[in-house]
Amino acid sequence: MLGAIFERFVEQSPVSVMVRGLMERVFAPRRMEELFEATAKVQYTRELLFSSIVELMSPVVCAIHPSVHAAYQAKARDMNVSLSAVYAKLNGIELEVSRALVQQTAQPMAEIVTQLGGQGSAWVEGYRVKILDGLCLAATDHRLKVLRSEAAAPLPGKSLVVLDPHLRLATDVFPCEDGHAQERFLLREVLATVQPNELWIADRNMCTLGFLFGLQQRKANECDSST
Repeated sequence: MLGAIFERFVEQSPVSVMVRGLMERVFAPRRMEELFEATAKVQYTRELLFSSIVELMSPVVCAIHPSVHAAYQAKARDMNVSLSAVYAKLNGIELEVSRALVQQTAQPMAEIVTQLGGQGSAWVEGYRVKILDGLCLAATDHRLKVLRSEAAAPLPGKSLVVLDPHLRLATDVFPCEDGHAQERFLLREVLATVQPNELWIADRNMCTLGFLFGLQQRKANECDSST
């Protein structure tokens, strides 16, 4: 019976089957637990696994469920923990874990894109192009309890995201919880990842002397995307 249902999906909606299989491979529970154990410094596992949080968030990110609460309601029986425990786990995830999740899932995704021939043509011959851009967390109507008596809205966290246009994948992220920090503050972390023969594309806000000379020292280049 299950085989017949699966075959029907393969025939009528092959892309859905391929995407589901891809996500199960890239976000495999054992892979996620190994990532968490190798990266987390403060948070630990008691009842709720990190892989369960990843599984819960996947349909939220893919817009299958509109919120974490809706996704939890759909899986509450399987998770066997309270909603408050879920939010506590989410709130405790360290920045290093979030960054490692992007980095380590980008690698198998890149392999799949390459095997399927989905990569784009080279933008600049002889260089590996990377696009650097800032990102602020989206605003929300749900105020934290400690801030509900304040008139001013809280500042969201910020991050710098690295996009590989050849693979059409986000390959790295540099998150920051400080909403007051400027994006330039994170450029030192970006420089530590720069390799020779890379061409970095960013807006003029990133064109600081420190970043430009840092790229030169690492035999890389930068292009101002706002000109």
